[in-house]
Amino acid sequence: MSKMTVKDRVTHMLLFEAIALAIFVPLAMLVTKEGAAVMTGLSLGLSLIAMVWNFLYNWGFDLIFGHDRINRSWTMRLFHGAGFELGMIATSFPILMLVLQRDFLTILLMDIGAVIFFFVYALVFNWAYDVIRHARRPAENPAN
Repeated sequence: MSKMTVKDRVTHMLLFEAIALAIFVPLAMLVTKEGAAVMTGLSLGLSLIAMVWNFLYNWGFDLIFGHDRINRSWTMRLFHGAGFELGMIATSFPILMLVLQRDFLTILLMDIGAVIFFFVYALVFNWAYDVIRHARRPAENPAN
């Protein structure tokens, strides 16, 4: 399997975030009881941060652990997802505290809930993306 190009990475990032926002914003509104404007604005802001982090993290991860994404084990995928989410917690927690003006424990529980959602979502999305990308490039697939 070939290395992901910048175009591949941008496509991956935009699809990931668009689908995530479509699912996450309504869930966040339900959990926080905040309005659509607040949760959409907060989610978009965090999404922009996540897109930059996603691009840099995945690029670096591929450099360190190899570009053969289709053959990554579920253990490697869990390691990958955990590392990404830890980076997001470091960024999202203070932003959530500032915007939502809730107590520490409430924000901590919300952030943990968001991390669990995005961790599971990222595992499923990245696996599906890799499978679809692999299937769409049959000329590069030595099995075909």
